[in-house]
Amino acid sequence: MTEQHRFPEIDERLFLQSVSRALDVLEAYAASPQPKSLGEIAQAAGINKSAAQRIGQTLLSRGYLELAENGRLTLGRLFLDRSFDYLRSNPLIERSMPVLTDLRKMAEERVDLSLFDARHDDLSIVYAARLQSKRETFYATLSGRRQPSVTATGGRACMALLPDERVEDIIARSERRAVTQRTITSPEGIRAKVAEARRDGFAYAEEESLIGEIVLAAAITGPGGLPIGAIHIAGSMSEWTAEDFRRRFAPLAIEAARALST
Repeated sequence: MTEQHRFPEIDERLFLQSVSRALDVLEAYAASPQPKSLGEIAQAAGINKSAAQRIGQTLLSRGYLELAENGRLTLGRLFLDRSFDYLRSNPLIERSMPVLTDLRKMAEERVDLSLFDARHDDLSIVYAARLQSKRETFYATLSGRRQPSVTATGGRACMALLPDERVEDIIARSERRAVTQRTITSPEGIRAKVAEARRDGFAYAEEESLIGEIVLAAAITGPGGLPIGAIHIAGSMSEWTAEDFRRRFAPLAIEAARALST
């Protein structure tokens, strides 16, 4: 099943195919960010090699692609500039930093802020801020990582605030891929986790994204009570039982999310 993202509808007369194809080239690096040949870019982006060459040279001239040592094209460091621009332009991220900093001091575990778009792309969350603990994997340190709403604690916490028909629609449109052998991917299991989050006020998972990790998340609400993001706290199963972790950190996550809600 292929994810069907919801983006704002536009007037087709205003749609620029050339811009769309350039973005397809950049998005060709999402599944595999290694340097690519023009042929690999063309295949991944669904365009011919001539178009890949023209688009590649344009993006190379603007710094959004760079030449790798083997002559292939790789993502440019200019993307860090654009990421910085987005992070400093988002008011929720700006407001969250003092809250996250205080939460990290109290919890002494990793705390994250994820973003959720209930109006358009509701199939995923994206991590916007991550404050680390004493043990981390590489991906757990990176902002910008995207995960499916149906399998991420932040996504399930946000789904818990939506009506049942919307939850069913998200499940139906989602690719339910397992990240670990403990990832819950069945529609019945996802419904149960969303119901659990509604009951408790937070979502909880054990080893669904990373073996040995336990994590809980509480949703942040925006205008109209719609979920706009979540606060996550993650710990190690070698240090915490499920009961102790939930009892210690659920109130902290819920209070932090409430402080950021409008």
